[in-house]
Parts: sequence; C-alpha cells; structure tokens
Amino acid sequence: MTTPEPAAAPRRPTGRDVARLAGVSQATVSLVFSGSEAGQRVSPATRERVREAARELGYRPQAAGRQLRLGRSGMILLAVPNMLGPFFGRVLVGVHEEAGRHGLAVVVSSGWGSATLAEAATTGRFDGLLVCSPDDSQLGALPPDTPVVFLDADPALADPETGRTRPTVELDVAGGMRAAVEHLAGLGHRRIGHLRSTHSAYTFRLRQAAFERAARGLEVIELGVTLNDGQRAAREVARELLSRPDRPHAVVCDDDVVASGLYQAAAELGLRIPDDVSVVGMDNIPVADLLAPPLTTVDLPGEELGRAGAAALAALLRGEPAGPVPPLATRLVHRSSTRPAT
Repeated sequence: MTTPEPAAAPRRPTGRDVARLAGVSQATVSLVFSGSEAGQRVSPATRERVREAARELGYRPQAAGRQLRLGRSGMILLAVPNMLGPFFGRVLVGVHEEAGRHGLAVVVSSGWGSATLAEAATTGRFDGLLVCSPDDSQLGALPPDTPVVFLDADPALADPETGRTRPTVELDVAGGMRAAVEHLAGLGHRRIGHLRSTHSAYTFRLRQAAFERAARGLEVIELGVTLNDGQRAAREVARELLSRPDRPHAVVCDDDVVASGLYQAAAELGLRIPDDVSVVGMDNIPVADLLAPPLTTVDLPGEELGRAGAAALAALLRGEPAGPVPPLATRLVHRSSTRPAT
C-alpha cells in the first residue's frame, strides 16, 4: 500500500497576481506598496484598486526587505491611558483594521508618561505613534520629526520647538454631553446629578464644559470620580450621591463604567432604575446593553476614531501631510434607563 503524497501547500499570491487582477503593471504594484513618496505618483483610484486586489487575493508584500530599505520597523505604537478601559478596546479594533491595510503592525501600551513616549519615538522600534486621550502630564515634548497623531485630544496641541500643531482626530464629545443633558431636561428633570471624571485630560475638560453649558437653569449636584480606580470607586461615589437628602432623580455619568457603578449603588440602596433615578452614560461600550435595564448612553465611535487615526499616521509615514479631520459625530443611544420625571 502506497502512502499518498501530501497535498501541496497553496501557492502564495505574488505581486504579479495582484497586477493581473488590478489591470496594472507589476511596477505599479511595487510603487503602491513601497511606502515611499514615489508611490504618490500613482493616482488614488489606482492605489485603491491595487489594494483591493491584494485584499481579495490575500497578498502580503514582503515587508521585511522594504522596511530594511526604508529604515523602518513596520510597527506603530498605540498609547492608551488604561489597557483595561473598554472604550480603548474599540479604538484598538479600528487601529488594527486600518493599520493592516497599510502593512503596519500595532503594539498597544498603557501607563506611559512623556519620558516613555519620547524614548519610544527615538529608539527606532516604532515608525510612528498614536496617542489616545492623553492626560496633560503625559504630553511633554516629542522630537519634532516624530510621526505622531493624537486621538481624542486637544486639536491645538503644538510642538513646543516648532509651534506647529500636531495632527489630531477628535470626537464630538461636547455634542454628546449636550444631547445627554438635553434628553434628561426634556423628560422634565430639573435636579440633575453629574458623576464627572477628575482626570485632567482634554476630553474630560470638554465634557465638563459642555455639561455646564447644557445644564444652565437646572439644579446640579456634582461629585468627582477617579476613572482608573474602576467600578468599585464609582459605586462608592454614586452611593454618596444617591444617599443625599436632596438626591437627584437623574444622573449623567462621564463614562459607562461609572454608570455601572451607579447601578450597583442604586441596587444596594433599594432604588430602581429608571423609576427612582434615570441614568445616562457615555461611550456605549458592550456592557451598556447588558445592564438591567439597558443603559441610555452616548455612542463615541471608537472604531472609527482608531481607523481615522491610523489612516492619518500611515499618510505621515508615506510623506504626505495629514489633512484635518472634522470631529467624529456622536449620538445618543436611547435605551431603558431613563423615564419622564414624576
């Protein structure tokens, strides 16, 4: 009895296969995936046709040789404030999707400071940086020639040496906060609680300013929460808020983890959501739809933020200017955690 020959491994698609499918020359395919300024001689429509053909065939350019020629590692760093923050998981999904289209690998890190970022920018381990929701103390000075894009950050951030602003992709968190407050006011609530972040990051300053503008004419009770301390800290602060003799019957939370802590505090105090207290969160992380009742919250499009940031960084690495990106739209997702005031 003869042993059957093992099946031959499927042939790996080549640049020639991509060229044939896209209807271009092999030289054009090489230019598109070169990562150099020469690739910009190819029209955007043709570049997209070549990339679409590569995706259809499962073609992966030989990155190692190209990166060696260009003096690059093929990796970018995504720096987030808290690796365990569910919202940043959404951002990472978008970054991975878009970075893969440009042949880039993604490393994610948290707990970084300005010195750590400066080191990452100068060691050559990373071709560029994506810095998400930075705290003021973490910004510091990056080398002016570092390809860096900020996400969910102050668009006025400038390089201290050159004075030029850094490319930034924003979220319309102010519009989202305004929608949250207006929703509760529209339901007739006149005393509104706010569990706000104590972090100095731009995104939370923006939320605070938007809350104050939207809540003019309302009675407001605010308490600060340290978000990195998680749900337990949020529950303790929420319990303090809901135990007040003048407790609010509607509360806006700066993120959904804080809102989940408020759910726990309400249950411990024998309060029902939304009968005794209406709750609105912000982020629209997966837990929002799993809470009982499901949480009304502001959707911050984390995946879109990640994709836009990675696309802007890829443009910088190709030697193109990263054009301005309008703030990404947010929306209020209506679920069952709010009701009209009684």
